Amino acid sequence: MLTDALPAREIEENGFAIRTAGLTKTYGRADALVYALRGVTLDVRRGERVALLGKSGSGKSTLLNLLGGLDRPTSGDLAVAGREIGGITGSELARFRSTTVGMIFQSFNLILSRTALQNVELPMIFAGRTLRERREEARRTLEMVGLGARLDHRPSQLSGGENQRVAVARALVNRPEILLADEPTGNLDSATAREVIDLISEHIRKHGTTLLLVTHDEELAGACTDRVVRLKDGEVLH
Repeated sequence: MLTDALPAREIEENGFAIRTAGLTKTYGRADALVYALRGVTLDVRRGERVALLGKSGSGKSTLLNLLGGLDRPTSGDLAVAGREIGGITGSELARFRSTTVGMIFQSFNLILSRTALQNVELPMIFAGRTLRERREEARRTLEMVGLGARLDHRPSQLSGGENQRVAVARALVNRPEILLADEPTGNLDSATAREVIDLISEHIRKHGTTLLLVTHDEELAGACTDRVVRLKDGEVLH
């Protein structure tokens, strides 16, 4: 339970997608600790679009990895979609990552040996969808992002912008409640970046998805989010 908040069920009913209290993440030995996060407390309401801004090393990506269940906090409390995720393990955690949150990475993180269709199918495998459902939904989502003619292409056969579109489709295919985007346009030219952001924004408007966007781009943050949260040295600036 969050130390200064309501139980998970009440958190959900009161409209919070994300709540953290005193969230800390450290690395290294006890005599030489490196603090990635220092007691971060953050509330994000359902359907809200929030940008995380800060220099490299400020803790932005670490926070997203904790929210997505890719890493565990050293201390503090963390509730996502009304559920405390610190103790989730194994298949339950895999299902949480595939259905509750969608993640988009700057480096795409696609499986090089798999086609665009197969990469987008992956989250649905963990969600327990049938083969027919996976194929149909992956195809539909890739068509939505403009890659209907690239279904059988592998990442090496696609441009950077096309690979990011595959990554966007993979993140959105299960219609997650929360979308975590870590510098999703960092490796793209300005025109392609705008197209990718437009795709994400359209999905969010249509489905009421909560967005947490990590970016260095002040203009981008102002254009597609409701508010900005700034991090410095692992702390939220107020």
